[in-house]
Amino acid sequence: QAVEFKRVAEIVDAMKNGVIDFTVTNASAARALVVAFSEPIIRLELGYLVPGSSPIQRIDDVDTAPHKVGVSEGSSSQGVLSRAFKQAVVVPQASIPQATSALQQGRLDAFATNKAILFEMQDQLPGARMLAGRWGLEHMAMAIPKGREAALPFLNSFAATAQTTGQLPRIVARSGLRGTL
Repeated sequence: QAVEFKRVAEIVDAMKNGVIDFTVTNASAARALVVAFSEPIIRLELGYLVPGSSPIQRIDDVDTAPHKVGVSEGSSSQGVLSRAFKQAVVVPQASIPQATSALQQGRLDAFATNKAILFEMQDQLPGARMLAGRWGLEHMAMAIPKGREAALPFLNSFAATAQTTGQLPRIVARSGLRGTL
């Protein structure tokens, strides 16, 4: 049975509390404290989306004052960029639609996340630009609750088979997922 959540942080909490049994998410060190991960199955580039009129041209231009950079509330991007930025301010957003609106209305100078999400946002924001390059990678993996690690050999075998048979690239292509490596 599929259960939908608005944010990944809610999914991880639900897994920790026994509400759900399985998900695919970024295999971050923080999440590994509460869930067990398979080997990574997909790598997603992390980037920035800026409004078309933005003076920001390069990734190196983002971390300057007084730039406001949106991130998904509770995300890995929030943790990483909050520690990494010297001048720019991280502004957590409750949802992707809220972030898209904030970019459109000029309340954010950029939004940071994986490029799969940024491409979807860009489709909704005429003129918005994805900055060239990347500031990191997400290693997407299958996640299960701690205590169920006996299932990891099966999950790793499944992932390896999907990759070596070409099934995974076909699924990625069919889904329209962009921003993968």
